[in-house]
Amino acid sequence: MLLDLDPGLEVRIEKIVTSGDRILDSPLSQIGDRGLFVKEIEEALLQGDIDLAVHSAKDVPTALPEGLGLLAFPPREDPADVFVGGLSSVDDLGPGRVVGTSSLRRRSQLLANYPELEVVDIRGNVETRIRKIEEEKLDGTILAKAGLERLGRLGEAAFEFPLEVMVSAVGQGSLALEGRIGDEKLAPYIERLDHGATRQAVLAERALMRTLEGGCQVPIGARGVVQDGELFLVAYVGSLNGERHLRREARGPAGRPEELGTRMAEELLEAGADVILEEIRSACAAPDSPDACEPPTPAAD
Repeated sequence: MLLDLDPGLEVRIEKIVTSGDRILDSPLSQIGDRGLFVKEIEEALLQGDIDLAVHSAKDVPTALPEGLGLLAFPPREDPADVFVGGLSSVDDLGPGRVVGTSSLRRRSQLLANYPELEVVDIRGNVETRIRKIEEEKLDGTILAKAGLERLGRLGEAAFEFPLEVMVSAVGQGSLALEGRIGDEKLAPYIERLDHGATRQAVLAERALMRTLEGGCQVPIGARGVVQDGELFLVAYVGSLNGERHLRREARGPAGRPEELGTRMAEELLEAGADVILEEIRSACAAPDSPDACEPPTPAAD
């Protein structure tokens, strides 16, 4: 991205393996660290070993270390979820169908819309999850559209879930560029890397998540989009089995995204989201927590 702005700029790419990349056999709820996929990268920023971090926005905790900030959000790719497998539309989901996913958010919304569906836990990167469709005799799995597109495998998607059925993860499809606040070396480039509509949408989603005190191990979905100068935001909170769920939609000024996200979260909490989320956290924190509480393996989504 930086070289597109200044071909003569000297840029060194530093690949950092995070705890989230290494720990694949323990529930995130039991590890107790929401920064698994960014901690080592943020340490490198604070130590001056790197100047800019490129994250998948959905992996970045809502609380950042002092001195660091999300400086820019490049244009967002489509945040929708897609179905990969042997079905042709959402109308084919129902009794007798078996779908694999390790995402609590996807599991909850699937069961909220199709309570007679069987949802089983599968883990691994995109290639592994697709391979398990045949190995485990599944009807299919759910993946991020942006992840498949980045891998050049979007043609394997059977259909896209409508927003009415599946609200995407906070920050899904978006990159977040993190750096040291006030770093003058980056100042000439940051504004040119930032996409205003993406920033507004993701900041609203993150404000909602922060107010709900949610993380990777709870079924929360949120998607913001700027339309005709207004910011539209839809959010979902549900139980693991989808029996209890809340969904809200709202619009507000595009220039005040965090205000809209916070207000919607407060409305959800007043409607009972706090009870749903506390029950899920308690269940997932137990030593014998259900398989559904396991975090998904990070992939290109």
